[in-house]
Amino acid sequence: MKALAKRIIVTGGAGFLGSHLSDRLIAQGDEVLCVDNFYTGTKANIAHLLQHPRFELIRHDVTFPLYLEADAIYHLACPAAPIHYQHDPVQTLKTSVHGSINILGLAKRLNVPVLQASTSEVYGNPVVHPQTEDYWGNVNPIGIRSCYDEGKRAAETLFFDYHRQHGLNIKVARIFNTYGPRMHINDGRVVSNFILQALEGVPITLYGDGAQTRSFCYVDDMVEAFLALMATEAHETGPINLGNPAEMTIKSLAETVLRLTGSSSEIVFKPLPQDDPQQRRPDISRAKERLDWSPSTELEAGLARTIAYFQELLSA
Repeated sequence: MKALAKRIIVTGGAGFLGSHLSDRLIAQGDEVLCVDNFYTGTKANIAHLLQHPRFELIRHDVTFPLYLEADAIYHLACPAAPIHYQHDPVQTLKTSVHGSINILGLAKRLNVPVLQASTSEVYGNPVVHPQTEDYWGNVNPIGIRSCYDEGKRAAETLFFDYHRQHGLNIKVARIFNTYGPRMHINDGRVVSNFILQALEGVPITLYGDGAQTRSFCYVDDMVEAFLALMATEAHETGPINLGNPAEMTIKSLAETVLRLTGSSSEIVFKPLPQDDPQQRRPDISRAKERLDWSPSTELEAGLARTIAYFQELLSA
């Protein structure tokens, strides 16, 4: 029997992850209310959905209350790239805290499940490797990244307090590095940076010695994880790590991008930014066990699709 269509709010729905999630929800027959203030999201990400009868765009800043009706909420609204969240750190923190309070209040009024897009940044510069969900993190509370790191930690606190105090059905997803088409062209993240620099033939900038590690999850895999988490029983609150456990050095990523693009760009080294984590790899045992999920997209396949997207963007 086919499941009944739902009316679903996606905050940050015009962003990188939000637009892909909106695509997937529309494809499965749901109605999407896309809420975005376009601080980092773009209309180009959702242009193909604007005329769809089951898609509605609402321009709104989640730091102000929102009055809508829905069956579920995916709360993705918050600038996530350092160049964006450090531009206005006070607003970033307000988005995480005030925004979460407003969305949780809405979910409480509607009595609907709500998913929080948290982040691996809650672990800070980890001293436990790989990172498991019971690790409390190593975060600088007064650094230049704190507006995002501590904002997301505070948001998790709010979600769990609403769950304990009001019995709200919450899902907290800790997202590790995710990449793919529709990444913001000026987000300063390592995958988009390397691809753009390689395609434009300018030097590829590595911060530090390039030995720091990350793991990269393709966007389609991440969206499937969101859906799997939202479909779990109410007692499955998370937090749950979502990402790709395949770890690689930043220098190795740069070399892979150079090979896939055929670029002759040289690699140059610059000082490491303040509080930049040295290691980042998720332990996804909980996601495998409870969601029956693990990423399936190989890095080179995902990078090839992302490179094609940026090639088209640059040619336009």
